[in-house]
Amino acid sequence: MSASTTAYRAARTTGRLDALVSGIRKAVGRGLPPDLTAYLVEELLAPHLGAAELLTDEQLSGDPERYRQHLLHAEHDGSFSVVGIVWLPGQRTPVHDHVSWCVSGVHEGAEHERRYRLVPASADTPARLVATEDLVNRQGTVCGFAPPGDIHRVWNGGTERAVSLHVYGADISRLGTSVRRVYDLPADR
Repeated sequence: MSASTTAYRAARTTGRLDALVSGIRKAVGRGLPPDLTAYLVEELLAPHLGAAELLTDEQLSGDPERYRQHLLHAEHDGSFSVVGIVWLPGQRTPVHDHVSWCVSGVHEGAEHERRYRLVPASADTPARLVATEDLVNRQGTVCGFAPPGDIHRVWNGGTERAVSLHVYGADISRLGTSVRRVYDLPADR
């Protein structure tokens, strides 16, 4: 997500995070289609959310200016990355989509999410976005998706810090972001 402060140096890890990464490695290594891989990763991520020993204090630190990403793991072959995102109250992403399949899970607090559908331009009207769903994803909530159809905006609408883990089917350390495109189009809400 390009608008964030990103920590891409080697992350200190925990035993619990190592176990999660090992499970994700096995799931991704099965070579299944993106939607099925995302489903398997959802199942692996859920039991770790909310566990005190998953992330270090440094990986739970935010940035007062914008949401902050911590690269927790990038697989050596580029097949997946694990990113921790810390959201202070009011911080948000632009409307965007992703370069690969993604699974996200809320570790602490709550994330608000608005999902969109792109209505292409026609001879009479310009392209626009139509909101399709508004969600409040609370601690323990896990969701996965694969492009196309993954246009959304995420924000912390609460008064406390929110922390989420995101697993992407891409090498975020090399790409620098999980965002494929940012949308600056009229939206119906």
